[in-house]
Amino acid sequence: MKKVVEREKNKNYYRVLHVPIWIWVFWILPGHLTAALYAHGPDRRHWIWLAIVIAVCIWRGFAGRLPGGEIRPYITHYGEPKPNLWYRVVCYTAAWIDLLVPFTINLIGLTINFFTGRWIINELFTKLYYPLAAVVVIATVLDFTPRAARSTRNEGAEKGWFYVAVWTVVPTQLAGWAMWRLGKYFDLSTASLGHLRLATFLIVAGGFFTLGLLGKLPRSPRYHIPEGVISDMPVSAGA
Repeated sequence: MKKVVEREKNKNYYRVLHVPIWIWVFWILPGHLTAALYAHGPDRRHWIWLAIVIAVCIWRGFAGRLPGGEIRPYITHYGEPKPNLWYRVVCYTAAWIDLLVPFTINLIGLTINFFTGRWIINELFTKLYYPLAAVVVIATVLDFTPRAARSTRNEGAEKGWFYVAVWTVVPTQLAGWAMWRLGKYFDLSTASLGHLRLATFLIVAGGFFTLGLLGKLPRSPRYHIPEGVISDMPVSAGA
């Protein structure tokens, strides 16, 4: 095992700083609302949903039932086979949906645009978002989703893969958004602009994924527990 946390309690500022992260995760979780937000700007539905999410996240954060918002660190050793907590399963499943589903839809949409010249990303969000989100939920049910597995034994590797995804997806989505917003200022044909958008998406994604895979980005190194190694740490079911 590898000890990764020395502190007995999380400091209050550390706990508070995690709440906005989870507010963002759950606010953008409904795909149709997020697609409408970026296409047309916020409306009444977005503000109502945001108010609900803020209230619930503050409540659960105060109770110490958000990842990073616990009173005491739950995972202190990589390789310790603790049962994963239900709120971690829910939160990290939601986070993986936020990371993977819009990224996949944008990649599919940019590829279709490259070959056909059609811009159908908004339609894809309507048709594909929830089926793809369901795939992530099913992966969690089948115990495949990193950081949302039934046991925390492989947290050392799963945490690394989670941050590889964060580092790959977030800059790529920002670059894609910038190309979408700024593309009209480029002196390019519609076809050439579509090609440039896809190229930008692939180059940024490929670059950050490679750096993450090599463990060169913060929190992206993976710590693997050898097969057959069993922790002798006592199992704790609560935070």
